[in-house]
Amino acid sequence: MTDTAALARARELLAEHPVIDGHNDLPWALRKQVGYVLDRCDIAQDQSARLHTDLARLRSGGVGGQFWSVYVTVEYQGDKAVSATLEQIDCVRALAERYPEHLRLARTADELVAARADGRIASLIGAEGGHSIACSLATLRALHELGVRYLTLTHNDNVPWADSATDEPAANGLTRFGVEAVREMNRLGMLVDLSHVSADTMRDALRASRAPVIFSHSSSRAVCDHPRNIPDDVLAALPANGGVAMATFVPKFVLPAAIEWSKAAEASLAERGFHPLDTTPEALEALRIYESANPRPVATVATVADHLDHMREVAGIDHLGIGGDFDGTALTPAGLEDVAGYPNLIAELLVRGWSQADLAKLTWHNAVRVLRDAESVARDLQLTERPSVATIEQLDG
Repeated sequence: MTDTAALARARELLAEHPVIDGHNDLPWALRKQVGYVLDRCDIAQDQSARLHTDLARLRSGGVGGQFWSVYVTVEYQGDKAVSATLEQIDCVRALAERYPEHLRLARTADELVAARADGRIASLIGAEGGHSIACSLATLRALHELGVRYLTLTHNDNVPWADSATDEPAANGLTRFGVEAVREMNRLGMLVDLSHVSADTMRDALRASRAPVIFSHSSSRAVCDHPRNIPDDVLAALPANGGVAMATFVPKFVLPAAIEWSKAAEASLAERGFHPLDTTPEALEALRIYESANPRPVATVATVADHLDHMREVAGIDHLGIGGDFDGTALTPAGLEDVAGYPNLIAELLVRGWSQADLAKLTWHNAVRVLRDAESVARDLQLTERPSVATIEQLDG
């Protein structure tokens, strides 16, 4: 199959089975760049000079569903983290209200499917980091009521009840309160997201969860040995759990040669007063200056496909998805520069011999199924369990 033929087939497949992407940080980018004043950054217009995401590129990329991340920095703690998360949720709602011909909020698998049938991009919400609930299960329930359908248990730092992949171990996984939070998420029908957590936290959560889990934006640790990725023993446990691992595109998570380069680049940014996760135009310009003097190793579509090949071998096709992390990373692979790039990845997988049935599971069906399964578990649990009022002080001392 020629590259041209594969790309044409990829676009045809995505027209029927569009991408449900597990993680896009557009709301945080809008907070940092324009303070949520959407008139100053109209995503109905071309925003390629400042963002990975706008409506035309979502359509061109074959996106039918998007989990919008309502991430807040770990520098925000307690009530400040909760308030900022609410502001992020408000931003997602404002986007759906502003562009109703393109975006529709979805809280359930049925609403996701219905939005797609009506030609809308289903807009789901995922909260990134357990600090967003400030150790309060009532706050967790409030976020669910507002439409949040997954919680990433940690971000880059530990929370008091769960260890992060990129912090020093403290709890060695989940504490008793962490287990209670997972079980309450199961009762609510909120997906447990294990991206960003330590391998021990992944294993504890798989043992604790009564419902399928997800990794909203993580790739294979065997292919690229970065702590943000998923070890093979955890991938191998997904079939029994029913969960889905959504491969990410972040170069330092997918290309081994990019790991050390990224550390040096982030140190250079810090020297200039920029946070390593800063994607404002000023920070990107500083990064470009660094890169001009220190050429970076470039990940490609093939790099990401290598991860998906390995993840399919270990976990099976029923447990894979895609979570690009667009607008949450300054750098992207060649061919996956923005949300218009998904057809390039599907074309690469077609060339590698992936069947259309397998690709339809990767892009659409697995994500719908895992959301539907979590809802089914919640309906059963709510017949016998009341909302947990446990506190971290009671359970962890």
